[in-house]
Amino acid sequence: IKLDPKLYSEDDLELVVRRFATELIKRRFIGPGVDVPAPDVNTGPREMSWLVDTYVNMKPEDPAGSGCTTGKYLEQGGIRGRTEATGLGLFFVAESAFANSNSNILSEIGLTPGLDGKNVIVQGFGNVGYYAAKFFSERGSSKVIAISERDGAVVNYDGLDIEALKEYHLENKTLRGFPGATKY
Repeated sequence: IKLDPKLYSEDDLELVVRRFATELIKRRFIGPGVDVPAPDVNTGPREMSWLVDTYVNMKPEDPAGSGCTTGKYLEQGGIRGRTEATGLGLFFVAESAFANSNSNILSEIGLTPGLDGKNVIVQGFGNVGYYAAKFFSERGSSKVIAISERDGAVVNYDGLDIEALKEYHLENKTLRGFPGATKY
């Protein structure tokens, strides 16, 4: 489905999601043991909840029906920590790649072990990008020096203030104009 959710009412979006879910269910394309959709661009717990509600109503005999999606509200069987999980996973992958046990490989390509003091650039500042940037700057003692988004990028070679950028992004729906960086 390709649409700009800003151009539709919540009721219209719910109709679209529920109809989409109905078509997926009728074709047996989703289900706990088949395929489990997750939220992506312009979707979140609300849309996943509509999808799971549609599934459970169409398949009341399925005892695992609420497991047909991920990313739903906790009250519908969502999982604590799911929101930040992918961004945290990216951090863990980088942490593992830069582990001391990889020092020989890292030295061959001119890098040193550890994330401390490393410069990080993040592509995208949605859910995954935000949490990846947050964990790199907080847990990895790295400097996130640049973040790009669909309409531009911001750079600060001293490190971006991720929480200030998140607040700015929520208020302005863009990274452009963020006072703590140079825009590109």
